[in-house]
Amino acid sequence: MALELRLPADPTASGGLEKYRLIGQPVAQGTYSPASSRLAFAAAHVVADPLGDNSPGAPAVIDWEHTLEFRRHLWSLGLSVAEAMDTAQRGMGLDWKATQELIRRSAAEAPDGRIAVGAGTDQLAPGKHSLEDVISAYEEQLAVAEAAEAQPIMMASRALCAAAESPDDYRKVYDRLLTQSTRPVILHWLGSMFDPALEGYWGSASVDAAADTVVELINDNVSKVDGIKISLLDASKEVALRNRLPEGVRLYTGDDFNYPELIRGDGERHSDALLGIFAAIAPAAAAALKALDEGDLETYEKVFAPTVPLARQIFSAPTYYYKTGIAFLAWLNGFQPGFTMVGGLQTGRSLPHLADTFRLADQAGVLTNPELAVDRFRQLLRVSGIDA
Repeated sequence: MALELRLPADPTASGGLEKYRLIGQPVAQGTYSPASSRLAFAAAHVVADPLGDNSPGAPAVIDWEHTLEFRRHLWSLGLSVAEAMDTAQRGMGLDWKATQELIRRSAAEAPDGRIAVGAGTDQLAPGKHSLEDVISAYEEQLAVAEAAEAQPIMMASRALCAAAESPDDYRKVYDRLLTQSTRPVILHWLGSMFDPALEGYWGSASVDAAADTVVELINDNVSKVDGIKISLLDASKEVALRNRLPEGVRLYTGDDFNYPELIRGDGERHSDALLGIFAAIAPAAAAALKALDEGDLETYEKVFAPTVPLARQIFSAPTYYYKTGIAFLAWLNGFQPGFTMVGGLQTGRSLPHLADTFRLADQAGVLTNPELAVDRFRQLLRVSGIDA
């Protein structure tokens, strides 16, 4: 019997409800070895404890059982985990105390060190801080990563963006911290579409000028930089930066719009992956990377192509609410008991938006248990006052 339900129609068209029949074929489940041709990190979300006070502004209360089980799922697919990143709601509900515990718990379970963790400055209170304050905050968080024996990702810092008056101020902070680092780090360039407070990062509103600063920084600290994750949602800017990196320094794509072409590469250079969308499409990502390892570009494209409309939906403006779509799909697929998020962020997307996400997830084959997904979305519709 075909699975179907009544979903909110496009509110810009007729509105109301329309019948939707599921048509997708779920991507085959299984376990995978890590890809050999690319490094691939999935930036994972956190599961809120439904019995905790996860209202806006409250300290995060995490459901550790389901949060860690989701990471085991990612590892079983051969993906590495990028922990405590913006996908985990850094700066949007996940406080520093909870972040430290998240890093320790995840790193303790990571197989073969397949984990990198975000180190930033978000323990600083909002407001103006000195560069020395920013450096001290970074040092505290980098020490947590080092104690957990996890690779650090130096997250873009709101406090540094507010404090810096020129590219030289960025160099002062990063040069100091890279000199101290005991292992190569992943740098992190997050565009303002992901966080408006990062507008003008690296000391310029011009992406090209900012890229000059980044390249100079990396060239001067090449032994301390494993790579840089760039999230600008502009494939041409990413490729331009990738072509300027010194030998051995990786470009980790954070482009959730154009990842298939960037990971595939141009025959000379390619991007590795550090992506929030990989948490939502994990089985498809694992299958596509396996095909790429085998040189099967036809299957690679076939698996990835239907995930791109879903990714563009989840990461549509305002992009920083993409975390809601990640948690929504985790709930539909049975990885968490309820559609709740720390900071109450489950309200970040409208019901019509989530209905479109549901349709596209079906068409991408990433609803791993369609019957469960239909049942759960019906529950959400009923709670919202819709008889589906």
